[in-house]
Amino acid sequence: MSVNTQLIRSLKAPARPAWEEPPSKVGLTAKGGFLLLCCLGVLGPLWIVIVTSLSPKPVIDRVGGLVVIPQGITFINYTELLSGGQVSRAIMVSVGVTLFGTLFSMTVSVFAAYGLSRPGSLGHRFFLMTMMATMFFGAGLIPTYLLVQSLGLTDSYLSLVLPSAVSVFNILVLRAFFMGISPELTESARIDGASDLRILLTIILPLSRAVLAVISLFYAVGYWSAWFNASIYLTDQQMMPLQNVLIQLVQKNTQAPTGLQQAVHTGQLSSLGLQMAVMVLALIPVAVASPFVQRHFKKGMLTGAIKG
Repeated sequence: MSVNTQLIRSLKAPARPAWEEPPSKVGLTAKGGFLLLCCLGVLGPLWIVIVTSLSPKPVIDRVGGLVVIPQGITFINYTELLSGGQVSRAIMVSVGVTLFGTLFSMTVSVFAAYGLSRPGSLGHRFFLMTMMATMFFGAGLIPTYLLVQSLGLTDSYLSLVLPSAVSVFNILVLRAFFMGISPELTESARIDGASDLRILLTIILPLSRAVLAVISLFYAVGYWSAWFNASIYLTDQQMMPLQNVLIQLVQKNTQAPTGLQQAVHTGQLSSLGLQMAVMVLALIPVAVASPFVQRHFKKGMLTGAIKG
């Protein structure tokens, strides 16, 4: 074997410490089996939920519960859920609250993080310590409810956004990322006459796309999955988001939303199939959005957490 061939193979070989032996076939097989079990543990329940939601009522009744092997596919559960009524309205409510809430939370968090990342800003340390204190001490549920009620936000969509609009943890991550940006960039822009707002919009934000994408996903998933605020601040069933409708379907001794009760009682639909269909509808936005943001997780979170 020539020297050049050995050199090429050594360059292609992965770097491994001298004291670490190459993995054996048994070790590789065990690792592969363990990863396969982890994938089955995650994808298995998801497969069962999807198959059950697509199964006809006779199949679900014959199996006696969740369906593992498809025995006929029907979309009647989805067509009935999306044909109007409370479920369709709940989806629109969840989408609207998620979009508006994420935009509002990101706007507040970005401005707060940028202000706290400037050491010379007015009241920098006081506001930072005050915000960090809220991570360890809270007023409690009853005072929070009384505050929301006194502001007239009960039975209002704002009650689903404002009480949980800001996460101090997310602000601290953004602040750490902003502080890691080279100060020479901002100083040169300031010398050219740029204001703080222009520096934020034209320099800081374009360089922070990774962390902004990650924090936006955190806020969006939080708003989409939230159900507690709606359960205590809303009394009108027509205003309930999708997660609360899902709770109504899953809880025992709770009837299906109006419009689906007759189909369930007459045997046209299966209550279990409806439950699984609503679960799939609740999972779709997160499953679709996560792959597009996944590539930003390592850069956005680790850089923001280490620097500063």
